[in-house]
Amino acid sequence: MKYSYKLSDAIHILAYIDIIPDERISSNDIAQSIEANASVVRKLMANLKKAGLLDSHVGSAKPKLARSADMITLLDVFKAVETNHDLLHVDPKTNMDCPVGANIQETLDEAYRRVQQAAEDEMSKLTIQDIIDSIKDLRQNKKVRAEI
Repeated sequence: MKYSYKLSDAIHILAYIDIIPDERISSNDIAQSIEANASVVRKLMANLKKAGLLDSHVGSAKPKLARSADMITLLDVFKAVETNHDLLHVDPKTNMDCPVGANIQETLDEAYRRVQQAAEDEMSKLTIQDIIDSIKDLRQNKKVRAEI
C-alpha cells in the first residue's frame, strides 16, 4: 500500500515558512527540512498558492502565508493538495455470489462516508497556528530538558 505524504509535507511547508525568520526561503531550503526533492516542494507550493493559502512568486525566495496561520485549517490544506479527497477506499472487486461480497461494498461505503465526515470535521477545527504552537512548545520543552 502506498501512502500519500502530501498533506504532511504541505503542513510542514506552511509551518516552516511561518516559523523560520529568514526572509529568503527557497524551495531547496524547505526540501532539506522535509527531506524531499525541491520539485515536490514547488508542486505542493503551487497547489497551496492556487488554493489561496500561500503567496509566492516565481524566482523570488520570499514565500509567505496568504492569510494568518489561525485562519488556515488542516482541511483547507488537505483539499489544496490531495487530489483524491477520500481517506478510505473500498475494494471494488468482491464475489457477488457471496452473501458478504455482494453487500460489503455498499455497507462499507456508508461506514467510510461517516468516517470521512468525522475526519473532515476534525480537520476543520485544527489550524496551521495549532501546529506551529505545538512545534514551538516541543522545541521549548526539548531546550529546557537539555539545560537540566
